[in-house]
Amino acid sequence: MQSLQQKASEWSGVSIDDAFGIDDTNLFRKLGLQTFINLSTNFYNRVYDDEEEWFRSIFANSEKENAIQNQYEFFVQRMGGPPLFSQRRGHPALIARHRPFPVTHQAAERWLHHMQHALDSTTDIDDDSKTKMMNFFRHTAYFLVAGDELKNQNQHIPCKHAAAKKDDS
Repeated sequence: MQSLQQKASEWSGVSIDDAFGIDDTNLFRKLGLQTFINLSTNFYNRVYDDEEEWFRSIFANSEKENAIQNQYEFFVQRMGGPPLFSQRRGHPALIARHRPFPVTHQAAERWLHHMQHALDSTTDIDDDSKTKMMNFFRHTAYFLVAGDELKNQNQHIPCKHAAAKKDDS
């Protein structure tokens, strides 16, 4: 059985080495806090203004300001900065935190569409950093898709005790 990381690489087209190329450079030190705030603000402005109702509805129960803060704090932490996200929210646990949402291939592609546009319009990020970040985002988006599919499979598999009870009746 493939690991979630292997599925993410297969579906995203990004190798694990390329996905974690963000670890080769301290992007937080290189780009600074304000760049991550700008990127997340730009991204969520696009998400909340998306013309696709099905996509906007995924974020309907989240306040935009909180979504922006959660994202930039996670990015800062993951890309070499202080553990802002963990200090405020605990371990990132991406699959668990995204469990309530429909993280489908279609949703991942829509998310990535907005992130690519946000990266492209954030002028403080150099092209090499944009490539590294987008590889990480693409792989991570499909890591979450793989986690969501695993969650959905597990919901349909009865435990061994439930199967035994059916056989006894």
